[in-house]
Amino acid sequence: MINYSKKVIQFVSAEEAVLLIKSNDRVFMQGSAATPITLLNKLLCRYKELQNVELVGISTYGNIEFGKPEYKGSFYINSLFVSDNTRFAINNSQGEYVPVFMSEISRLFKENYLPIDVAIIHVSPPDSHGFCSLGTSVDIARAATEVAKKVIAQVNPNMPRVHGSGFIHISNIDAMVWVEDPLPEVDYSKSSNPVAEQIGKRVAELIEDGATLQLGIGTIPDLVLKNLTGHKNLGIHSEMFSDGVIPLVESGVINNSMKKLHHGKLITGFLVGTRKLYDFVNDNPMVNALDISYVNDVSIIRQNPKATSINSAIEIDLTGQVCADSIGTYQYSGIGGQMDFIRGAALSERGKPIIALPSSTKNGEPRIVANLKPGAGVVTTRGHIHWVVTEYGAVNLFGRNIEQRAFELIKLAHPDHREELEKAYHQRFKR
Repeated sequence: MINYSKKVIQFVSAEEAVLLIKSNDRVFMQGSAATPITLLNKLLCRYKELQNVELVGISTYGNIEFGKPEYKGSFYINSLFVSDNTRFAINNSQGEYVPVFMSEISRLFKENYLPIDVAIIHVSPPDSHGFCSLGTSVDIARAATEVAKKVIAQVNPNMPRVHGSGFIHISNIDAMVWVEDPLPEVDYSKSSNPVAEQIGKRVAELIEDGATLQLGIGTIPDLVLKNLTGHKNLGIHSEMFSDGVIPLVESGVINNSMKKLHHGKLITGFLVGTRKLYDFVNDNPMVNALDISYVNDVSIIRQNPKATSINSAIEIDLTGQVCADSIGTYQYSGIGGQMDFIRGAALSERGKPIIALPSSTKNGEPRIVANLKPGAGVVTTRGHIHWVVTEYGAVNLFGRNIEQRAFELIKLAHPDHREELEKAYHQRFKR
């Protein structure tokens, strides 16, 4: 029980809070660094008394075993983006994946394609006016809390108060649970390797001064940022960002001065990184976390000049089709915001959509292939693809015919795989 602005807030235990969830409910889970781990684990403990509870969300982080065999029949993961702790359940009959652009997920909630019974969220403590911040994950959480019949909040002093549209008043929360857990952290700099470093340098060479950047998740975007120290007047309008932006903001390389929208501000949907990032964004008026339906709106993205999107892929075929969400029929991740930003950057004045990937997997399998694996999902079509970058070079496929694309992509493949690709090229084009 804590007093805020002369109002006493009664906190309840996590066990008591999740009693609000009933059989057959559809439950939204806030994701990324804001995953409400304590509440979700307490909910899963009720598997013997609950049936057919549908869990909906995007990437969830933390030690949560959604795929335990005993949960079958009690909980079903209907995922909008697959992550490490949901992947097993989704690929083993205890869940499924909903293909959807990140920019359109809010519609699923608001237009009753996926009506939400209960939203489980993770927020900062309320301010003197009674407002909590959704913190590191506004993205689709804002829309879910607006339409949910009930809201359960995990309140945590370690959650940063992030400016933007991610505020919820305590009067709109049905149960509040106090925790002091550390947020999940990811340090992408620790997974650096020579191939990724080379790709980071090549991508950085394509980025112009004054560009507005969108950065995907992972090591390569972090390494791109490390190679931008000599650039000027960069901006951020991105689905997410991580620790890599901090040194560039502090040095003035990222100042958002050339943006037409949100001049001077870093715009994002969610944040994932280390504690350094969470402290950097806490009550920082330069950072605005906004609803993903706005951040990822193509008509918004394209308005900033030189919009440059940097995303990755699982494999690319010789025509330019990009698979970024599955390994054959095995659902690995999701569509996410790749297509939103690929298209937005393509329509921006002097914009550059970039797909950057290693030429081969850690096991030596090719990522540039003659044909995608059977069942693979095409996230970025060959009509949308522009720049492709590997450690062996960069090529712009826009305006090139199928044969020209194949010829250029073979140059970007690992030398061990080029002979096989050249055979496929000759067989297809009769050259």
